[in-house]
Amino acid sequence: MNPANRTDSPEEIIFSPFTYKVLAAIAGTIGVTGFCNNLLMLVLYCKFKRLKTPTGLLLTNISFADLLLSLFGITFTFVSCLKGRWIWGSTACVWDGFTNNLFAISSMMTLTAIAYERYLRLVREKAMGFTWAWRIITYLWLYSLAWSGAPLLGWNKYTLERHRLGCLVNWESRKPSDMSFVLLLFLSCLFVPIGFIAFCYVNILRTIMMRRKSQDPRKLRLARLLKHERNVAKMCFFMIVVVLSCWLPYAMVSLMLTYGHTNVVTPTVTIILSLLAKSSTAYNYFICIFMSRKYRWSLVQLFCSRLMKIKWIVKDRIFQARGDQPKSNLSENAMERPKKKVTFSSSSIIFIVTSDETQDMDSTAELDSTNLNVIQVRPLHSERA
Repeated sequence: MNPANRTDSPEEIIFSPFTYKVLAAIAGTIGVTGFCNNLLMLVLYCKFKRLKTPTGLLLTNISFADLLLSLFGITFTFVSCLKGRWIWGSTACVWDGFTNNLFAISSMMTLTAIAYERYLRLVREKAMGFTWAWRIITYLWLYSLAWSGAPLLGWNKYTLERHRLGCLVNWESRKPSDMSFVLLLFLSCLFVPIGFIAFCYVNILRTIMMRRKSQDPRKLRLARLLKHERNVAKMCFFMIVVVLSCWLPYAMVSLMLTYGHTNVVTPTVTIILSLLAKSSTAYNYFICIFMSRKYRWSLVQLFCSRLMKIKWIVKDRIFQARGDQPKSNLSENAMERPKKKVTFSSSSIIFIVTSDETQDMDSTAELDSTNLNVIQVRPLHSERA
């Protein structure tokens, strides 16, 4: 089967001009927000060592996939909304469907890997390293590529969706091979991962409750040590809930189309749920910032350091325009600081301070007494009863 076959009536006008403008504004907002937020997440991970953990690497992989989805998966829809129809042709439709499928599956499988990593860390008490994380990332990208590439090889195909503003898998095909692909796609890339995530977090919750009730000092000490790991697990769980809340409605509607309920699913429903699913790319940044102190402090440090650099650049330019020297010259301040020497005896502490640069502080006998300030401190002695 040729995957780049004709799109069905791409010039069909479905919505009013005002509706297309509203959809373009929504799609553009989702795309820009998702791109900027995920790019900032990548910058934070690369810049701050405190974020470079196996879990942080998996979260960065989600940001990378969401960044590409915001760039490739929303651009075609955004421009089509501006033009009021699909203008890209069949080849671009195949590319749009392929990228949407690839990056969405990659994000979902990475969330599953994060749940498994939290399960190993909190339930099995095993610490996974970067080698394990990189291996998992490689496997899940290959897995996502296999399912996204299958329609390119003739098992189903990428075609325009009912709203005619974007492309994805052909949900409405009645051919047994196409329907089998859709069912296996949902089973392997959605329902099984959701079940595995539920298994991991049920065991995590049960382990946390058992440790709280335990009176064993070793387990209590371990529970305190794993407090940060529990907080990370909560953040990841909330992230999973948000992503599933965005994608599940679209998945259910797609299954309805597969089973022939085309009269219930209108183009308006499909475009709304499609944009809701793609909006998941914009939320992970806010979840990490609000629920992780490490990410929050890294963000503050990133922007504050930039603001301080801008401040000093502006101040230096002002001084240069006036022809003055900056007051906060560290070398000059260091030259103006007086020399000090501290000596200890059995009964007192002597501070010797001079502003004469020619004085040798190491030779007390040769010091000029006119340029010296000598402070002698006698310590208090406690009286014994």
